[in-house]
Amino acid sequence: MLFKNLVKQRFFFLDPSEKGQEIKTVSKLKPPSLIISGLRKDLIIFYSKIIVIQCLVQCYKSPQDWIKGMKYLFKLRNSFLGNSRIRKIAQIEDKYYSSLFAPAINTAGFKTFIRSELNRFKKVKKNSNRFNHVFLAITTKCPLQCEHCYEWERLNTKENFNEEKLQLVIRRLQKEGVSEIHLSGGEPLLKFELILKLLEGSDKSDFWLNTSGYQLTNLKAIQLKKAGLKGVFISLDHYSEKEHNEFRNHRNSYQWALEAARNCVQNGLVVTLSLCVRKDIINEKNLANYLELARNTGVSFVQFLEPKPVGHYQNKNVCLKKEHIQILESFFEKYNFSKDYLEYPLICYHEYYQRRTGCLNTENRGLYIDSRGGINPCPFCHKDYGNILDDNYKAALQKLNEKSCSQVAPAPNQ
Repeated sequence: MLFKNLVKQRFFFLDPSEKGQEIKTVSKLKPPSLIISGLRKDLIIFYSKIIVIQCLVQCYKSPQDWIKGMKYLFKLRNSFLGNSRIRKIAQIEDKYYSSLFAPAINTAGFKTFIRSELNRFKKVKKNSNRFNHVFLAITTKCPLQCEHCYEWERLNTKENFNEEKLQLVIRRLQKEGVSEIHLSGGEPLLKFELILKLLEGSDKSDFWLNTSGYQLTNLKAIQLKKAGLKGVFISLDHYSEKEHNEFRNHRNSYQWALEAARNCVQNGLVVTLSLCVRKDIINEKNLANYLELARNTGVSFVQFLEPKPVGHYQNKNVCLKKEHIQILESFFEKYNFSKDYLEYPLICYHEYYQRRTGCLNTENRGLYIDSRGGINPCPFCHKDYGNILDDNYKAALQKLNEKSCSQVAPAPNQ
């Protein structure tokens, strides 16, 4: 209660020189979408550590397990970030996010998330989730012809899913326990009314949308927020309108993406701009221009995804080389952990983590359900272990638990 009261008194944490700047920021974005650093950030991170301690005490009786569990979580954290200190977190409305693929710190979902990670260390009796995140392709249809599409072979083929089947899939996933369900495609916004119906189950999981931003108007953003959507990943593959439209093979795609991002920010959704970091965009100037655009748009996160030789990129020389990886990793570390870039969105860079921890979808942390119901390790690893619609889907999930994604990022020296 004390923490909540302090957070509400937002100016209590600000130096007099900072107060005017924050007032200006809040007045531009209603409800607020802010990047927080300094003392306020430290207090919220401290609060998250208190939650972790509470979870340890609730999950285990032995103080020895408390200490071992804390060391396990600390080691896991360091495997992602090394010794780098968290410099900033995102605030969307009254929720605080330190990571893109974890629930907000001040929610019940965050406690479940921590218990789920502790369950990998030692079995817990308290409620936990089997999966941190699941990507679910709800349609094959798409108005774009993107250069890197991983669903290229299935794109605009006959639909397999209808509302009844998708509701069944979601029920089965939530019965297993899942923190986040990411609705993708194809282009999921082509099924807008269906999305609103699927969001009726958003009280049991956080729902996200992976989209090109196709005709995501302010009215639609309002409806999605009201229905329970937590956030959106919007693909924007260049800061240049011309370059992005050519990559997506549609003259309106850049406009769709930016308008969608602004509409979602204004309506209190967590917004991520997702960038496929190809060789031709990887230099300091291009990346800095992209982050500047992201900041000016008001988004909280930017996602870097390295190209993979799957889908439309199958058998193409798209994998990054050592020099590309070095530029990206240096840029990621600078913008996330340097005091000089505290006002910029947080960057999520999956391959950076994979090079240090291995596949992020191991131990049932995540999976991908393709548009036919196929169970795959991730969107870039098309190894069908069974079908989520089959009666024996649990056996397929168990089999997947013993495997990992084949698309693990190469080491920086390769």
